[in-house]
Amino acid sequence: MTARRFHVEGIVQGVGFRPFVHRTASALGLHGWVANINGHVEGEVAGPPRAIEEFAARLRTDSPPLARVRHVRLTGTEQHAVYDQGFEVRHSSPGRRGTAPREIPPDAAICAACLDELRDPRDRRHRYPFINCTDCGPRATIIEDLPYDRIRTTMHRFPLCARCAAEYADPTDRRFHAEPVACPDCGPRLAWEKLRGEEALRAAVKTVDEGGIVAVKGLGGYQLVCDAGDSAAVAQLRQRKHRPTKPFAVMVQDLGAATRLARIGATERQALTSPERPVVLLARHRRQGTVAPLAPEVHPGLARIGLFLPTTGLHHLLLDELARPLVITSGNLSDEPIAVDDAEAASTLAPVADGFLTHDRPIRSRYDDSVVQITGRTRITVRRARGLAPAPLPLPLPVRKPVAGAGAQLKHTVTLAADGRAHIGPHTGDLSDLPTYDAFLASYDHLRHLTGIEPVALAHDLHPGYLSTQWAEAQTLRRIPVQHHHAHVAACAAEHGVRGPFLGVAYDGLGLGDDGTLWGGEILVADLSGYRRVGRFATAPLPGGDAAVRHPSRTALGHLLGGETLGSPRPYPWLTRSFTDRLDPTEFNAIRAMVARDVNCPRTSSAGRLFDAVAALLGLCDRVGYEGEAAVLLEAAAGDEHAVSLAHRVVRAQGLWTYDCAPTLTDLLERQHDGEPVARLAAAFHLTLANVTADLVARAVAEGAPRTVCLGGGCFVNRRLLTEVKRRLHAQGLRVLVGGQVPVGDGGISYGQAAVAAARLDGER
Repeated sequence: MTARRFHVEGIVQGVGFRPFVHRTASALGLHGWVANINGHVEGEVAGPPRAIEEFAARLRTDSPPLARVRHVRLTGTEQHAVYDQGFEVRHSSPGRRGTAPREIPPDAAICAACLDELRDPRDRRHRYPFINCTDCGPRATIIEDLPYDRIRTTMHRFPLCARCAAEYADPTDRRFHAEPVACPDCGPRLAWEKLRGEEALRAAVKTVDEGGIVAVKGLGGYQLVCDAGDSAAVAQLRQRKHRPTKPFAVMVQDLGAATRLARIGATERQALTSPERPVVLLARHRRQGTVAPLAPEVHPGLARIGLFLPTTGLHHLLLDELARPLVITSGNLSDEPIAVDDAEAASTLAPVADGFLTHDRPIRSRYDDSVVQITGRTRITVRRARGLAPAPLPLPLPVRKPVAGAGAQLKHTVTLAADGRAHIGPHTGDLSDLPTYDAFLASYDHLRHLTGIEPVALAHDLHPGYLSTQWAEAQTLRRIPVQHHHAHVAACAAEHGVRGPFLGVAYDGLGLGDDGTLWGGEILVADLSGYRRVGRFATAPLPGGDAAVRHPSRTALGHLLGGETLGSPRPYPWLTRSFTDRLDPTEFNAIRAMVARDVNCPRTSSAGRLFDAVAALLGLCDRVGYEGEAAVLLEAAAGDEHAVSLAHRVVRAQGLWTYDCAPTLTDLLERQHDGEPVARLAAAFHLTLANVTADLVARAVAEGAPRTVCLGGGCFVNRRLLTEVKRRLHAQGLRVLVGGQVPVGDGGISYGQAAVAAARLDGER
């Protein structure tokens, strides 16, 4: 007989790990105890040495489905302390704050066992919306502090009834030490004005059924719900929410309903049914068959749709009653943070919703829905939020000094990193107003408190106009400026364990370069600590600055009237007449004068803005309702169309390999003039950019650049572009990497900033 102390790190609180330890020790005939200590799991175990070794091995290999065991350590202990006492789960203890960061479990969608009970008339939790167990339910959204116990969650307001307390204390029960456990007798209750419980649910169902919009209090914030097949309801939601064109996500009852709406392969199926339950971007069936049609206003002009399955018991009850797809979107006005506080929601959403289905469990942390898409067999994260954040991701270096990444301006996140891991906070939104900025500050403070990470350095973007940069500059911590596109490709590299050197391809909307100009179509030779620019897109003016981002026709005129001259003539005026004739003459003349005089016309090498220009030239989009809309419509227009590449030219300019856009635009306009269909031209443009990328990369590699290529930036959310680029780079024998768990767009910037900051600090040793 011997006794050992064990210490387990990782996501091991809030995932049923203590009950699992209890079952494992009891099965092996071991004595001792287990408890949540600070942010980890610790305990003592006594018995035969071989049984203890088997116990430690099972902790690593057989852990509960939501757990992520990173490290198991056995040390000596006082032998007499645990002999002949059985095995028990002890009360948690704050313990001593160690050096290892604490890891927070994300929320998990309702499990199959709880769903069976929800639908079983014989079960005491039949139709109880807040049903959960150790394998599912709220976690990050209700945690106020660690170690994870009910008293340190928003569930502390709900004392357990006798039957729930018995389940909580029974080692053989699925709810043994399930902290959010509740039932109709002791847990949260639904409310609709003065109605409660089932009556409140029926009122919400009736409102949606009659074409109304309901604000539903979800896991991480309020959601706006309406019938996805009701054109009038969806149009009304757009008008009230001030969201004219951005597609809505649709929740369906089960996988069968999703399959009837969209093409779903094995990887898509796995994403849809995972505990994270993200919104998955899928290709719609061309023919809808017998399935209830979706209103065209749900995703106007697009062949892809965001679908997801129910996350909670409440979602299942709504869908079971209504038996149709539902639009379920963030409970906010356009560009504002999702509402979490009841009073805030009542004020903000009153002009939008026809009624409120709420409850009395407070939401501690704001979490929107995560969004992913599948490209080939690769899962790409578009938005990292509920179900994914704030689970830590590894970094390929030890991070001896804690650091923070302040993020960018759009699709904002913040990251804290220490001890070789990075904790990306939930998606905040666009830092364009005070409410979103306040949400960012609250998210940062809570993440810092829960993880225990106190950064000594703060990485931030170069752009002085970003609110995240201005916040960083106001802090007393050491500041580490990180160029925007270096952060993009560093995020990709770090996720895949690459420290460098590597070749980075960064395509996005805009980011400030180290030369003070706006970049966005960049080829970089880099490692995590630095980079060298070796290639770029030709520059063009943005007439009116931000106004050109909102009006792609302005960007198109910038290319036609003032694109960088690299030896190729700009498109002939007679070719552009069909485009310019669509524009208001007064505005056209004003823009022409601005470009000619270089007044408020910042130049950019942006790939994203080139997408905008082509979309405008093809008549797809002159004004955007959301960031990236023109590029989304251009990808949708291309569909699965086969095409021949447009002309392109790469030249040496100012020491950099440079893509000359003029021949591409001239060829595009000539083929448009000759009557080539828009779909084929859109497909041809995607093909051309893939060929351009392969050309730029091949020239850099020929000059000694690394053969590992990291792709980053929001343009690579475009499935067609990503697929074509990867195909061509693989054909050159190159290793091609793209972000999977880290968002490829600006939502991954903070992770890349943290990786760069950690590498620079590590290099100072």
